[in-house]
Amino acid sequence: MKTAIIVGAGPAGLTAAYELLKTTDVKPIVLEENDFVGGISRTAVYKGNRIDIGGHRFFSKSDTVMDWWTNILPLQGAPSRDDLAIGRKTSLTENGPDPEKDDRVMLVRSRLSRILYTRKLFDYPVTLNVATIRNLGLWRMFKIGMSYIKVCVLPKRKEKSLEDFMINRFGVELYKTFFRDYTEKVWGIPCHEISADWGAQRIKGLSIAKTLLHAFKAMLPKKTNSVRQKDTETSLIGEFLYPKLGPGELWEVVADEIRKLGGEIRFGAKVTKFERSENRISAVKFTENGEEKTLGADYFMSTMPVKNLVGALSGVPDSVREIANGLVYRDFMTVGLLLDSLDIPNPAKPGTPECKLKFVADNWIYVQESDVKLGRIQVFNNWSPYLVSDPSKVWIGLEYFVNEGDSMWNSKDSDFIDFAISELEKIHVAKKSSVRDAVLFRVPKTYPAYFGTYQRFGEVRSYLDALENLFLMGRNGMHKYNNMDHSMLTAMEAVKCIRENSSDKSAIWNVNTEEEYHEGKKG
Repeated sequence: MKTAIIVGAGPAGLTAAYELLKTTDVKPIVLEENDFVGGISRTAVYKGNRIDIGGHRFFSKSDTVMDWWTNILPLQGAPSRDDLAIGRKTSLTENGPDPEKDDRVMLVRSRLSRILYTRKLFDYPVTLNVATIRNLGLWRMFKIGMSYIKVCVLPKRKEKSLEDFMINRFGVELYKTFFRDYTEKVWGIPCHEISADWGAQRIKGLSIAKTLLHAFKAMLPKKTNSVRQKDTETSLIGEFLYPKLGPGELWEVVADEIRKLGGEIRFGAKVTKFERSENRISAVKFTENGEEKTLGADYFMSTMPVKNLVGALSGVPDSVREIANGLVYRDFMTVGLLLDSLDIPNPAKPGTPECKLKFVADNWIYVQESDVKLGRIQVFNNWSPYLVSDPSKVWIGLEYFVNEGDSMWNSKDSDFIDFAISELEKIHVAKKSSVRDAVLFRVPKTYPAYFGTYQRFGEVRSYLDALENLFLMGRNGMHKYNNMDHSMLTAMEAVKCIRENSSDKSAIWNVNTEEEYHEGKKG
């Protein structure tokens, strides 16, 4: 039997292993440096409370991915076998797995994200409603409107930077009001120094016109209860799927299936070197339990950061090594806080069940305030109530974007937690006296950056693609800011190359580039 060594047990690595076992006679051996699966899509657990690192909405324009997810975890309210046998239609909430009894179930969740700016909450995407007009004021609304009209009637900027990309779609005033400060928190540098490719990757077809059209459509009666919403921009979706116990639950189930089907997953296995023979990889060296080991294989599939991969290869030209060494990553810290309550007013209508909640309905809140480092607030109760051990408490995550090794990253846990709580109090979200417990997680290389030597990344890609039996997949594996579903699709395309014995890897790179993967379609 042929074998494939897969570096990394995140969404791309586990998808590749599962697909190899299902569609080929190739045995996967997954080498994972950490002691958990899921990568940044894992679920961290602290005293019975669960943290979704970064927030993961299970939504995709790809039917293949949506079907893949619901095949692994059955959908809440899916028709029972008896219903299917007699052809009876059911709603999403009538039958199927009961989340009160079954742990392994995919919930259907409502999506709400807002922006905190000038200590006020605004809908995201920004909606032209009474609350927005009242919070911004007529003069600022006028300037936003005029600057948007300007980009509509005058020639567009040449998109050399992310700043150009955003101004072309939203106008100068709206860009400065709702996008600039948060984006610069994420990346740590001005938007005019970031490649426009980031916007093409993450924002794509979103614009004011599409936001207004979506708001109008939302007032019309729904034609279906489907959560697929294929004609909706990803940033505008109203519902998404979510595992009862967080994203890591799905990947833990996938890992169990891989083992049952004969695949291997080895934890604490840190890859240190790739051995090669001309234009092929022959073996990989890694440390496991302090012991150096070597494994040969027929295929090698990598989700490790490109910088580390190139560093583990011998015979790499100096120019390629220089570019790889210059690739930049943004790192991530999140503080989990258990609170008695939040100070943010609940927007629910009086008399509704939601009005009695001690927390807002948001999944997350983008913090556009320039006087704090805090970037985003997650309310885990709203992702899934089962992430919280005590339903009378509010369980939130405070997210910070940092550089590994900087003063924030190197600070003591207790000091950073105190700092985060003080910022939360400063922006009037919660009081220090409301905090009952706290925990801090650090996540390196969370976001591949579109600056540094990124503009020359094509040279690295060409060099690595020439290694016949090496396939790059996933976010860090391709230095491409993919969502979870895109990372999975890159793995599926890589497996297809192996299955069809194809040396053309372009389909892997075309995921989230070609129109079929875009949030919007032309025509």
